[in-house]
Amino acid sequence: MITISLCMIVKNEEAVISRCLDSVSEIVDEINIIDTGSTDRTNEIVASYTDRIFDFTWVEDFSAARNFAFQQATADYILWLDADDVLLKEDQSLFSKMKTTLDLDVDAVSMHYNLSFDEHNNVTSSLRRYRLVKREKGFKWIGAVHEYLEVYGKLYDSDIAVSHMPLSHDTQRNLRIYETLVLSGKEFSPRDLFYYANELMDHQKIEKAIEYYLKFLKTNQGWIEDNISACNKLADCYNQLGLKEQESSWILNALTYDVPRPETCCRLAFLFLEKNEISKAIYWYKQALENVEKKSLSFQNHSCSTWLPHLQLVVCYDRIGQHQLAFNHNEMALEYRPNDPRMLHNKTILEKIINL
Repeated sequence: MITISLCMIVKNEEAVISRCLDSVSEIVDEINIIDTGSTDRTNEIVASYTDRIFDFTWVEDFSAARNFAFQQATADYILWLDADDVLLKEDQSLFSKMKTTLDLDVDAVSMHYNLSFDEHNNVTSSLRRYRLVKREKGFKWIGAVHEYLEVYGKLYDSDIAVSHMPLSHDTQRNLRIYETLVLSGKEFSPRDLFYYANELMDHQKIEKAIEYYLKFLKTNQGWIEDNISACNKLADCYNQLGLKEQESSWILNALTYDVPRPETCCRLAFLFLEKNEISKAIYWYKQALENVEKKSLSFQNHSCSTWLPHLQLVVCYDRIGQHQLAFNHNEMALEYRPNDPRMLHNKTILEKIINL
């Protein structure tokens, strides 16, 4: 059976650190906590779990801190988490089982990263990240912010999920780091251009976000999933500026990179729905339900492949008088959101129409 070192970087995490450590303390063999300047009770709480607490002077670089954390590990494999991450009971069981069965030739294990949930506990957004890596491979973190772990070799995709459950966070932190890098004259990698654009968009700096998305795409060096995402985000930017033609153009540009993702399918469908071209809208909403990539490392907006296309198909079929099909899709949407008032209203109306 493999041994596992948990490595975490923390700062002022007294509100969440126990929740995280409680969820993994029985699974890992060693806990390494790297503190980057806490002024609250974080270290006092952590001391009840481990004496392996290390200080690291924060230098506005997440990779530097994470690489230092990895250097403290002594076990066969390294698990990394953030303080507001949790393994739910089911995932703890899956992890414990994997620990006893993992092939020692595996160099890195990916896990689902569930980023948000709706009121019905459906995962609304997720991606995959490599969470468990073989220590002897010496894998390194890259990037000052929105850092990534560069892995290679024999890779394994697990069914385990890490759930992100923040109570609060510094919304300005990442943007601040990027703007400091811009002022320093640092040349951005394509990945940095993309994530800086994301931060700009999140902070409603729309025109500057457009500038950096375009810079990113012009490099022709981006990861295909980021290219597709950049097109969708450019569509959102132009939508906010009221520029409908440019919005439509960027939705279509996403199709030039690969098979259309569910989010792009839903966007295309809505364009046709707005023009009352119902058969075309139906086609693309159905494609959204079919074009699901289960193992992608990219961000997944699950609403676009679950309840949302079904709900929109209710609208489409109702408009052309196919009320039984509308009812069927509403029932499928309700499976995901059983208390959604829109769907419950649809159910009442459609039952009357088809005499149920």
